[in-house]
Amino acid sequence: MQLQPETASTIKNITQDSSDENSLVKCISRVFIIAYKESTQELEELLTNQGFTSEVLRQERKPEYQSYSRSYLCLLNHRTAWERAIQETQSTMIIEADFVPVVNFGKLPLPFNPHQSNVGISWLYTCAPQIYYVSPDGYAEGFSASTVAYIVTPESARFLIELAEEIRTQVGETNYSSWDSTIDSFLRRKGLKNYIPWRNYGEHGGLPNPEHHKHNLSKTHRADVLYGKLAFIPLYAVQNSKLNLFGVRFWARVKGIARLGTGRFLRVKVLQGSNFPMRLLWFAILRQLTWNI
Repeated sequence: MQLQPETASTIKNITQDSSDENSLVKCISRVFIIAYKESTQELEELLTNQGFTSEVLRQERKPEYQSYSRSYLCLLNHRTAWERAIQETQSTMIIEADFVPVVNFGKLPLPFNPHQSNVGISWLYTCAPQIYYVSPDGYAEGFSASTVAYIVTPESARFLIELAEEIRTQVGETNYSSWDSTIDSFLRRKGLKNYIPWRNYGEHGGLPNPEHHKHNLSKTHRADVLYGKLAFIPLYAVQNSKLNLFGVRFWARVKGIARLGTGRFLRVKVLQGSNFPMRLLWFAILRQLTWNI
């Protein structure tokens, strides 16, 4: 198949290593770690060694929280981080305590143009991802349903606080809400563009979530394809000797490839309606062409 020069240039951009000026550690002002009771020492040490300034935001313990759903408590944690992100001059990274970054995490490229003014959210870890558009310089607009690891700007953080208030008034504190799956559509209605990474910058290392299972959602979700090897062993592999890390990662890769093959990562209607379908197609295919589990 003959590639157009523009498509070939895009492929080169999305597969090459980042420049120092476009790396995460250069473009992120602060990292907030969302936690409850979890140990964050290993994660904090890694971030410090990578050159980040990080802070752990632990959820307060209040009597009224006992009746709140776990999903709403999670939203409250992220809202605290959004309120802090508004005060920053650069973009802010927000990660949950069970996120496991890959090796050389800080040197990886920002998943969007740092000079762009209308950025909403940029996921570093994706769950059920989709792509809508790939720019000439290789940045992919898309969707994810997870808030395990992501980047927000001060402007998008303000809008996300609006979303949190909308969830509070329309759904309520005690009811389950898959609020993280509404972030993309909410921010796009505000005129912002959301981005997914070329490959995942780390893994969701947490244990199965019983609340998800109760509401007919998958109890676990893992990264379909990683940028590199994980920097340390995820919690799910440490606590359960029956779980083999290689096996979990292998099946996550299989699931990711299956989503690609069945048109769930890149939907047929999106491809058919695109003015640059080859960019989308090659982005979707090439990201899976790695031996890294």
